Amino acid sequence: MHIGIAGNIGSGKTTLTRMLAEYYGWTPKFEAVTYNPYLEDYYSDIKRWCFNLEIFFLVKRFKDLLEIRKSEKVIIQDRTILEGVHIFVTNNLAIGNLSQRDYDTFMELFGTMLSLVQLPDLLIYLRSSVPQLVGKIQKRGRNYEQSISLDYLGGLNERYEKWIADYPGTVIIVDADNLDFENRPEDFNHITNRIDSLLFGLF
Repeated sequence: MHIGIAGNIGSGKTTLTRMLAEYYGWTPKFEAVTYNPYLEDYYSDIKRWCFNLEIFFLVKRFKDLLEIRKSEKVIIQDRTILEGVHIFVTNNLAIGNLSQRDYDTFMELFGTMLSLVQLPDLLIYLRSSVPQLVGKIQKRGRNYEQSISLDYLGGLNERYEKWIADYPGTVIIVDADNLDFENRPEDFNHITNRIDSLLFGLF
């Protein structure tokens, strides 16, 4: 089984992935952030490094999906290949960080990859407002993230909402602004109860 955690930068995906993996005994797959060789360059010169960064993410996520497909374990993944493309790559095209030529090449590669894999069995979407995202980004203190603009985060949020509205698979939407699942057990239980109900029919 494949569980995907989706959400904007700073929404709490990695934390929730870790907590759910520990709670259910699932195997986590974390996003390649700390060892992405393009990430700091990307935030200092987005147009120059956009295509390189997105190709790196695409390859890593595709490799993860191939491993997930072969595994008999329940895998929970921090960000999916789908949102990486439909949110971040599409947004970079729209705001001029990615050329149409590079976008077309990228999407041709993505389409080939997608024909070989399946949607997650369950997608959990963490919906967060821009002020909440900014607060969490500042709190975790990654230097390369401090220059992310409010307009950029807002544009990503708009694309997330449109994507989720049309998402063809099974999805749980979590209003993360109203929950502190890391520090309040009752908030974490709220999420696990919804998962239990949907996957296991326990409620």
